[in-house]
Amino acid sequence: MVERTQGLILRTRPLTESSLIVQWLTPEAGRIATVAKGGRRSNSPFRGKLDLFYLADFSFSRSRRSDLHTLREVLLRETHTALREQLASLQQACYCAALIEQTTETETPLPTVFKLMTDLLNYLPTRPLQSATTFTFEIKLLVELGLKPDISKSKLTRGANVFSLARGQCPQGHMALRVSRGQKAVGPSNWRLQQRLGRTGCVRF
Repeated sequence: MVERTQGLILRTRPLTESSLIVQWLTPEAGRIATVAKGGRRSNSPFRGKLDLFYLADFSFSRSRRSDLHTLREVLLRETHTALREQLASLQQACYCAALIEQTTETETPLPTVFKLMTDLLNYLPTRPLQSATTFTFEIKLLVELGLKPDISKSKLTRGANVFSLARGQCPQGHMALRVSRGQKAVGPSNWRLQQRLGRTGCVRF
């Protein structure tokens, strides 16, 4: 039976001299692995369509014996070219992709995680590199997995970065990570004071 979905390529690796294994993140099917038979050949119909963080509509046939399915067709939607112009941003995206692979199960629907990753890929090329972006992704992924940490109970040393997590005060209800310096406590209660002092930034995607 042939299934169709949209997916984001998290990783590729050679299977044989002519074939390629493609790891996808999809909203409905979750993380799945497909084999692109002949995908490494110069005359392959997959040529130029299978690369890191490519977004595509694709069809595949499920295997009855393993979790490696057969890739049938690929319709490329987005290549995220701008992301490849900044090595540091690409490294951040690779770290987040690896984090998803380590914290989620295969072939389990992941619609919110899929949106989180696609939003990140669209966000990275538009902003200067900052470590808070990675931290924001980690926190938001934990929230989506039902493991939201209680940041308000965190204890920080003087001069450390302060992070507070809030929802509902950003456009479309997105979650934002607010960053400030030189504070000793963490929590939404500090936000108004930090805003008046002009020492905060807001990372959202």
